[in-house]
Amino acid sequence: MDILEISKIAFSQKKARNHFEQYIWPNSEHCCIRCGYIKIYQLSDDRYRCAGCRLSFGIFTGRWLGRMNISATQWLWIIKLFELGVSARKIAREVNVSYPSALRAVHLIRECLIAHSADKEVLLEGEVEADESYFGGKRKGKRGRGAGHKIPVFGILERDGFVKVEVLRDVSAESLLGMTIKTVRRGSIVYTDKFRSYDALMFCGYRHLRVDHQKRFASGRVYINGLEGFWAFAKERLMKYHGVSKENFPLYLKEMEFRYNNRDKDLFIVLSELMCHLVPKVL
Repeated sequence: MDILEISKIAFSQKKARNHFEQYIWPNSEHCCIRCGYIKIYQLSDDRYRCAGCRLSFGIFTGRWLGRMNISATQWLWIIKLFELGVSARKIAREVNVSYPSALRAVHLIRECLIAHSADKEVLLEGEVEADESYFGGKRKGKRGRGAGHKIPVFGILERDGFVKVEVLRDVSAESLLGMTIKTVRRGSIVYTDKFRSYDALMFCGYRHLRVDHQKRFASGRVYINGLEGFWAFAKERLMKYHGVSKENFPLYLKEMEFRYNNRDKDLFIVLSELMCHLVPKVL
């Protein structure tokens, strides 16, 4: 959805609320957020009351959009500017909110993406690429494996499918195999480089094929170029933030995973729908 279309929706609070309401109550099937009862009625203050459990709630109550006291039109613009990769400081100026509020809003979107990712735990299968990479500021000294002050990240990419990434404590065989077993269906073909931590994959129910990057980057179908393409994509986008704290890095990493996996979709529509989901109780 382009800026002109969003401007028309954001013309009034009512239109903005209607935009989100289509995802909150598809097919106009209103129901209680607590008991699911379909008989609810609207109150004079635009809230709703369930005829069953008598709960009174707003349209955004219990949802990601309701975790901050900002308007529907402001959420429309925040989501669109987040999609475009605009910084929180610029979002604050454009949407007329404080910088802490803008930063909290974009972090809420990232937390929503993590919750959504956890809900969609589907095993990858077929031909799968696995590789680890290192993220962090530019420092002198050793690069790549064993580099100090870097955050190790393990990634698994299903060819013609999704990528899954996760921050790891280390790149030991135990850590890499643990995520692989959790993420990839047994019997799949797993392509890696020659890093010795991958040696035990063949004993875990996988067909393991390796490419020696000291000699070549591909040998027929044995390559990990798809995953290396994701690393380049993620690092290039993260550079725009001019530094990410170690504590918040997992939020930004999952954002990169989401953007890559939805690169052929209208991200504004996808994000609007996800932000209308109920927040899991564990959060």
